[in-house]
Amino acid sequence: MLLTLLQADTLDAVQAAPVPQEMSYSLIDMAMKGGWLMLVLLILSVIAIYIFGKKLVQIGRASKVDRNFIDDIRDYIHDGKTKSAITLCSKYDNPTARLVEKGLERIGRPLSDIQTAVENTGNLEVARLEKGLPFLAAIAGGAPMIGFLGTVMGMVRAFFNMANAGNNIDITLLSGGIYEAMITTVGGLVVGILAYFGYNYLTSRISDVVFTMENATIGFMDVLNDPESAAIVKPEE
Repeated sequence: MLLTLLQADTLDAVQAAPVPQEMSYSLIDMAMKGGWLMLVLLILSVIAIYIFGKKLVQIGRASKVDRNFIDDIRDYIHDGKTKSAITLCSKYDNPTARLVEKGLERIGRPLSDIQTAVENTGNLEVARLEKGLPFLAAIAGGAPMIGFLGTVMGMVRAFFNMANAGNNIDITLLSGGIYEAMITTVGGLVVGILAYFGYNYLTSRISDVVFTMENATIGFMDVLNDPESAAIVKPEE
Protein backbone atom coordinates (compact mmCIF):
# COMPACT_ATOMS: atom_id res chain seq x y z
CA MET A 1 0.00 0.00 0.00
CA LEU A 2 2.79 2.40 0.96
CA LEU A 3 4.69 1.53 -2.21
CA THR A 4 1.61 2.25 -4.26
CA LEU A 5 1.20 5.67 -2.65
CA LEU A 6 4.86 6.54 -3.29
CA GLN A 7 4.56 5.57 -6.94
CA ALA A 8 1.41 7.66 -7.27
CA ASP A 9 3.10 10.69 -5.67
CA THR A 10 6.13 10.30 -7.98
CA LEU A 11 3.88 10.07 -11.03
CA ASP A 12 2.00 13.19 -9.99
CA ALA A 13 5.27 15.06 -9.43
CA VAL A 14 6.56 14.11 -12.88
CA GLN A 15 3.32 15.16 -14.50
CA ALA A 16 3.26 18.45 -12.59
CA ALA A 17 6.88 19.32 -13.45
CA PRO A 18 7.12 21.96 -16.19
CA VAL A 19 8.21 20.58 -19.54
CA PRO A 20 10.97 22.69 -21.11
CA GLN A 21 9.84 24.16 -24.40
CA GLU A 22 12.21 24.15 -27.31
CA MET A 23 12.77 27.62 -28.71
CA SER A 24 12.33 28.10 -32.42
CA TYR A 25 13.15 31.11 -34.53
CA SER A 26 13.27 32.15 -38.15
CA LEU A 27 15.66 34.35 -40.05
CA ILE A 28 13.06 37.10 -40.20
CA ASP A 29 12.59 37.00 -36.42
CA MET A 30 16.35 37.19 -35.92
CA ALA A 31 16.65 40.12 -38.33
CA MET A 32 13.85 41.99 -36.57
CA LYS A 33 15.65 41.70 -33.24
CA GLY A 34 18.84 43.15 -34.68
CA GLY A 35 17.63 46.73 -34.49
CA TRP A 36 17.72 49.55 -37.00
CA LEU A 37 21.23 48.67 -38.18
CA MET A 38 19.76 45.56 -39.81
CA LEU A 39 17.77 47.91 -42.04
CA VAL A 40 21.03 49.57 -43.09
CA LEU A 41 22.51 46.15 -43.89
CA LEU A 42 19.39 45.25 -45.86
CA ILE A 43 19.73 48.40 -47.97
CA LEU A 44 23.41 47.67 -48.58
CA SER A 45 22.60 44.10 -49.62
CA VAL A 46 19.99 45.31 -52.12
CA ILE A 47 22.49 47.80 -53.58
CA ALA A 48 25.17 45.10 -53.79
CA ILE A 49 22.79 42.71 -55.59
CA TYR A 50 21.78 45.47 -58.01
CA ILE A 51 25.39 46.39 -58.83
CA PHE A 52 26.38 42.75 -59.23
CA GLY A 53 23.47 41.94 -61.53
CA LYS A 54 23.92 45.05 -63.65
CA LYS A 55 27.66 44.59 -64.08
CA LEU A 56 27.26 40.88 -64.76
CA VAL A 57 24.93 41.61 -67.69
CA GLN A 58 27.20 44.39 -68.97
CA ILE A 59 30.33 42.25 -68.78
CA GLY A 60 28.50 39.34 -70.40
CA ARG A 61 27.67 41.53 -73.41
CA ALA A 62 31.22 42.87 -73.54
CA SER A 63 32.72 39.39 -73.66
CA LYS A 64 30.73 38.28 -76.71
CA VAL A 65 33.15 38.69 -79.60
CA ASP A 66 33.04 36.84 -82.91
CA ARG A 67 36.16 34.75 -83.40
CA ASN A 68 36.34 35.78 -87.06
CA PHE A 69 35.88 39.48 -86.27
CA ILE A 70 39.50 40.54 -86.86
CA ASP A 71 39.77 38.31 -89.91
CA ASP A 72 36.72 40.00 -91.44
CA ILE A 73 38.21 43.43 -90.65
CA ARG A 74 41.46 42.36 -92.33
CA ASP A 75 39.62 41.30 -95.48
CA TYR A 76 37.71 44.58 -95.67
CA ILE A 77 40.87 46.65 -95.17
CA HIS A 78 42.81 44.72 -97.79
CA ASP A 79 39.94 45.22 -100.22
CA GLY A 80 39.88 48.93 -99.45
CA LYS A 81 36.37 48.73 -97.94
CA THR A 82 36.96 50.80 -94.83
CA LYS A 83 33.32 51.91 -94.57
CA SER A 84 32.16 48.30 -94.69
CA ALA A 85 34.57 47.51 -91.86
CA ILE A 86 33.15 50.37 -89.81
CA THR A 87 29.62 49.14 -90.50
CA LEU A 88 30.64 45.68 -89.28
CA CYS A 89 31.96 47.14 -86.04
CA SER A 90 28.73 49.04 -85.45
CA LYS A 91 26.80 45.75 -85.47
CA TYR A 92 28.58 44.54 -82.33
CA ASP A 93 27.80 46.16 -78.98
CA ASN A 94 31.07 45.38 -77.20
CA PRO A 95 34.30 47.24 -76.30
CA THR A 96 36.43 45.31 -78.80
CA ALA A 97 34.33 46.42 -81.75
CA ARG A 98 34.25 50.02 -80.54
CA LEU A 99 38.01 50.35 -80.18
CA VAL A 100 38.56 48.80 -83.63
CA GLU A 101 35.94 51.17 -85.02
CA LYS A 102 37.79 54.11 -83.51
CA GLY A 103 40.99 52.92 -85.18
CA LEU A 104 39.22 52.52 -88.54
CA GLU A 105 37.96 56.09 -88.29
CA ARG A 106 41.58 57.24 -87.93
CA ILE A 107 42.82 55.38 -91.02
CA GLY A 108 44.78 57.78 -93.23
CA ARG A 109 46.72 59.16 -90.28
CA PRO A 110 50.08 57.91 -88.94
CA LEU A 111 50.07 54.56 -87.18
CA SER A 112 51.08 56.18 -83.89
CA ASP A 113 47.95 58.35 -83.97
CA ILE A 114 45.77 55.34 -84.73
CA GLN A 115 47.30 53.30 -81.92
CA THR A 116 46.88 56.19 -79.45
CA ALA A 117 43.22 56.54 -80.39
CA VAL A 118 42.65 52.80 -79.97
CA GLU A 119 44.40 52.72 -76.59
CA ASN A 120 42.45 55.74 -75.32
CA THR A 121 39.19 54.12 -76.37
CA GLY A 122 40.24 50.91 -74.62
CA ASN A 123 40.94 52.80 -71.40
CA LEU A 124 37.51 54.42 -71.54
CA GLU A 125 35.84 51.06 -72.11
CA VAL A 126 37.67 49.49 -69.16
CA ALA A 127 36.68 52.44 -66.93
CA ARG A 128 33.08 51.94 -68.02
CA LEU A 129 33.20 48.26 -67.09
CA GLU A 130 34.75 49.01 -63.69
CA LYS A 131 32.22 51.72 -62.83
CA GLY A 132 30.37 50.75 -59.66
CA LEU A 133 32.90 48.16 -58.50
CA PRO A 134 34.52 50.48 -55.91
CA PHE A 135 31.14 50.87 -54.22
CA LEU A 136 30.71 47.09 -54.18
CA ALA A 137 34.16 46.80 -52.58
CA ALA A 138 33.14 49.43 -50.02
CA ILE A 139 30.09 47.34 -49.09
CA ALA A 140 32.30 44.26 -48.73
CA GLY A 141 34.52 46.08 -46.26
CA GLY A 142 31.92 48.26 -44.55
CA ALA A 143 29.10 45.80 -43.90
CA PRO A 144 31.05 43.72 -41.32
CA MET A 145 32.09 46.93 -39.56
CA ILE A 146 28.47 48.06 -39.36
CA GLY A 147 27.55 44.66 -37.96
CA PHE A 148 30.29 44.91 -35.35
CA LEU A 149 29.06 48.39 -34.44
CA GLY A 150 25.61 46.95 -33.79
CA THR A 151 27.13 44.27 -31.58
CA VAL A 152 29.03 46.82 -29.50
CA MET A 153 25.91 48.97 -29.15
CA GLY A 154 23.92 45.92 -28.07
CA MET A 155 26.52 44.92 -25.49
CA VAL A 156 26.55 48.45 -24.07
CA ARG A 157 22.77 48.36 -23.81
CA ALA A 158 22.82 44.94 -22.13
CA PHE A 159 25.33 45.99 -19.46
CA PHE A 160 23.46 49.26 -18.96
CA ASN A 161 20.29 47.30 -18.22
CA MET A 162 22.21 45.10 -15.79
CA ALA A 163 23.57 48.15 -13.99
CA ASN A 164 20.06 49.56 -13.61
CA ALA A 165 18.70 46.22 -12.38
CA GLY A 166 20.71 46.52 -9.15
CA ASN A 167 20.51 43.38 -7.04
CA ASN A 168 17.78 41.87 -9.21
CA ILE A 169 20.21 40.72 -11.89
CA ASP A 170 18.86 37.95 -14.09
CA ILE A 171 21.06 35.93 -16.43
CA THR A 172 18.44 36.26 -19.15
CA LEU A 173 18.88 40.02 -19.00
CA LEU A 174 22.48 39.63 -20.20
CA SER A 175 22.03 36.65 -22.51
CA GLY A 176 19.09 38.26 -24.30
CA GLY A 177 21.04 41.44 -24.93
CA ILE A 178 24.08 39.54 -26.22
CA TYR A 179 21.84 37.39 -28.42
CA GLU A 180 20.31 40.42 -30.07
CA ALA A 181 23.69 42.14 -30.37
CA MET A 182 25.34 39.23 -32.18
CA ILE A 183 22.64 39.20 -34.86
CA THR A 184 24.03 42.37 -36.43
CA THR A 185 27.48 40.79 -36.63
CA VAL A 186 26.05 37.80 -38.46
CA GLY A 187 24.13 40.05 -40.84
CA GLY A 188 27.16 42.23 -41.52
CA LEU A 189 29.38 39.23 -42.21
CA VAL A 190 26.84 37.67 -44.59
CA VAL A 191 26.47 40.88 -46.61
CA GLY A 192 30.21 41.54 -46.58
CA ILE A 193 31.18 38.03 -47.65
CA LEU A 194 28.69 37.97 -50.52
CA ALA A 195 29.80 41.41 -51.71
CA TYR A 196 33.46 40.39 -51.45
CA PHE A 197 33.05 37.27 -53.58
CA GLY A 198 30.87 39.18 -56.05
CA TYR A 199 33.50 41.90 -56.40
CA ASN A 200 36.31 39.43 -57.04
CA TYR A 201 34.22 37.48 -59.55
CA LEU A 202 33.40 40.62 -61.53
CA THR A 203 37.03 41.72 -61.42
CA SER A 204 38.15 38.40 -62.89
CA ARG A 205 35.54 38.67 -65.65
CA ILE A 206 36.70 42.19 -66.49
CA SER A 207 40.30 40.93 -66.69
CA ASP A 208 39.16 38.41 -69.32
CA VAL A 209 37.49 41.18 -71.33
CA VAL A 210 40.63 43.34 -71.11
CA PHE A 211 42.71 40.41 -72.35
CA THR A 212 40.36 40.03 -75.33
CA MET A 213 40.59 43.75 -76.07
CA GLU A 214 44.38 43.66 -75.98
CA ASN A 215 44.47 40.73 -78.40
CA ALA A 216 42.10 42.57 -80.74
CA THR A 217 44.25 45.70 -80.57
CA ILE A 218 47.38 43.75 -81.43
CA GLY A 219 45.60 41.97 -84.27
CA PHE A 220 44.21 45.22 -85.65
CA MET A 221 47.57 46.98 -85.56
CA ASP A 222 49.16 43.96 -87.27
CA VAL A 223 46.60 44.32 -90.04
CA LEU A 224 47.53 47.97 -90.52
CA ASN A 225 51.22 47.05 -90.62
CA ASP A 226 50.66 44.55 -93.41
CA PRO A 227 52.21 45.52 -96.77
CA GLU A 228 48.76 45.18 -98.32
CA SER A 229 47.48 47.94 -96.01
CA ALA A 230 50.31 50.36 -96.77
CA ALA A 231 48.24 52.20 -99.38
CA ILE A 232 45.63 53.36 -96.85
CA VAL A 233 47.91 54.08 -93.88
CA LYS A 234 49.82 57.34 -93.77
CA PRO A 235 53.54 56.86 -93.10
CA GLU A 236 55.06 58.21 -89.92
CA GLU A 237 56.07 61.84 -90.11
